[in-house]
Amino acid sequence: MRKKDFWKGFLAGVVILSILSGIWRGVEAANLIPWHLLPFTKEMTAEEKSGLMMEYLERYFVGDLEDDELRESIYKAMVDGAGDRYTYYLTAEELESYVESTNGAFDGVGVYITMDEEGRVIVISPMENSPAEECGILPGDEILSIDGTEVAGLSLNEIATMVKGESGSTVTMELYREETGETFTAKMQRQKIEQLSVAYEMLEDGIGYIQLTAFKENTYDQFMEALEALQEEGLQALVLDLRNNGGGLVDSACAIGDELLPEGTMVYTIDKAGNREDKTCDAEYLDVPLVLLVNEGTASASEILSGAVQDLGVGTLVGTQTFGKGLVQGLFPLSDGSAMSITIEKYYTPNGVCIHGEGITPDVTVELPEGQSAATVSLSEDTQLQKGIEILKEELKK
Repeated sequence: MRKKDFWKGFLAGVVILSILSGIWRGVEAANLIPWHLLPFTKEMTAEEKSGLMMEYLERYFVGDLEDDELRESIYKAMVDGAGDRYTYYLTAEELESYVESTNGAFDGVGVYITMDEEGRVIVISPMENSPAEECGILPGDEILSIDGTEVAGLSLNEIATMVKGESGSTVTMELYREETGETFTAKMQRQKIEQLSVAYEMLEDGIGYIQLTAFKENTYDQFMEALEALQEEGLQALVLDLRNNGGGLVDSACAIGDELLPEGTMVYTIDKAGNREDKTCDAEYLDVPLVLLVNEGTASASEILSGAVQDLGVGTLVGTQTFGKGLVQGLFPLSDGSAMSITIEKYYTPNGVCIHGEGITPDVTVELPEGQSAATVSLSEDTQLQKGIEILKEELKK
């Protein structure tokens, strides 16, 4: 190599090193990163890394840091890393809200919600005579924001906590209705919501009707009151309406199933270790013609009951494809009042089918009239209910 070319290369190298050095030092100056950490990689434990990150925030962040909020967000992010929308961290406030909702009474606007596979927050149904129903919110509406905060990325319990609040206070939701393509705002005043999860009436020809809107701690007792009242009126056949029932407590659904299903397995679960647990029914049950009404809002515990009725052949499912949630969560309280909801099992119908992501196809598919929903349709226009009554009348003739 000629001397001239050597010195040209050497000088170019010096220039490049000077530029790189300037860039690194610029990064250090701009971000206050210790210079000695930049040139190499060092393995760190999770405790070391989170501790150092916390130290940097406390030392250099120019804004105000709320230690409690920061730490709660760390816990949420850690559990969210599992990648399962049904596995999440609950703050003490969110846990209290969750317990209230399963007990059957709370302060809020009265709306059942779920989350679809795309992470959208969808209204299953408003509760009867609730602020949500009075505001015209319908099943299928998508919640976009609550009091100006977008709900995308939040868990269902975080959203429920935002909706609930002291009676008399107001909450504003922005919603999207796919059928009409409109985005609209609903401003509601919170009130005491007493969750009556069971409604019933005698229809015609000894055909009773029981609607279950959720499976709460008090749902079984309400169901038995309804069933006994209908029996006193001469019950000969039963329509059980599970449309827009997003589920709830598995034990509550299984207790009701025990009243409707013959002896045997109603549902079984398999956990991470492969252990199987069967929920069974005894030999005593209501042996009358049975129809279950289902739709896309029939989910989780409702699908456990629906799948068992279909697999065991003790009733006819009428309506549309169900939601498809075949996972069971366990609640793990922590000593500071918070908790974790963790998906711990998959459940299977008596025939060994896991319906997660698929749902249950009804025996008889019937759509409601266009523009109608199960929450608003009248008795005479409820094509699904009318089909159920027709099936039961035929059964009673046999």
